[in-house]
Amino acid sequence: MAFDPQRLQDIIACPKTKARLVCDGDFLVSVDPATRLKYPVRDGIPVMLVDEAEEVSPEEWAAIMQRHERNPETGEPVS
Repeated sequence: MAFDPQRLQDIIACPKTKARLVCDGDFLVSVDPATRLKYPVRDGIPVMLVDEAEEVSPEEWAAIMQRHERNPETGEPVS
């Protein structure tokens, strides 16, 4: 059975901050604006190791948050 990041984004959290994650392509991205970490999904398996995470630029993080209907400053869901 293949991993479906869309289904698990509501269950798993960022191991560093415990923030929620959104699935963006081959990455799970933390909604925490202070860290802006993205975790790779390799061969269908999320790599949830802080050492493997990559910090994205504020601009890239804001764009990801907008794509997922989240506030591009706070990461909170837009109502």
